[in-house]
Amino acid sequence: MALHLPNKSGLVAYVTCGDPDLDTSREVILAAIRAGADIIELGVPFSEPVADGPVIQRASERALKSKTSLASVLKLAKQVRAEAPEAGLLVFSYLNPIMRLGMETFANKAKNAGVDGVLVTDLPVEEAGQYLPLMRAANLDTVFLAAPTSPDERLKAICEVSRGFVYAVSRTGITGTRQDVANDASALVQRIRQFTKLPIGVGFGISNSQQFKEVVSFADAAVVGSAIVQVIEKSGQGKAAADAVYEFITNLLSGSRQAAKFTTK
Repeated sequence: MALHLPNKSGLVAYVTCGDPDLDTSREVILAAIRAGADIIELGVPFSEPVADGPVIQRASERALKSKTSLASVLKLAKQVRAEAPEAGLLVFSYLNPIMRLGMETFANKAKNAGVDGVLVTDLPVEEAGQYLPLMRAANLDTVFLAAPTSPDERLKAICEVSRGFVYAVSRTGITGTRQDVANDASALVQRIRQFTKLPIGVGFGISNSQQFKEVVSFADAAVVGSAIVQVIEKSGQGKAAADAVYEFITNLLSGSRQAAKFTTK
């Protein structure tokens, strides 16, 4: 499979796997898919998540306390794939856990788990020479981050090696919800469209239906992370967290498109 955004108003939903435990993550992910998420970012917890704000940092800490590793995230991906065969699954990781496992080993295990693609948040396109052919050999889409500060030459390079979609970062800084979607986001999407026909997802700070509608008026998808992680943090474990995430995503998509596009077994 490959990553796909069948809706014009696409939703990419981020979950820190293992927060607060892997069983809860599985229930949350399946609930998010039922609610209408097109792609799930399977966040691999990391001890030094420098690009993440306090909400995702706390989630990583909880996940690491529950002994979640990259290997266990891939096992979770295999479970989700068995129950949601059409949903997009994107491993979202820092480079260090992948290097510890071994890049080629990771690529093969991810393929066997039914993963569609990978986003390595701290791997710049200029240093992806070893990474790209290994991911291609495993039929894994490669998603890269494009920032408002990136010059056109760098945006072009990112677009040339991206597969699935291009992730446009709406602003610089760390992750976290915001009251307003940055003005830079629309301009960045326009710049990226010069270099690719791939769908473009906008992330960093989207937390409500108004922001979602604003983003999908000029982009192909919205990426929602910290707001979902915060819902999980407030809801606890198991079914309570899954139900809360389902309600949050249903409300997020309200008025933009019909939910429940994918079904789970």
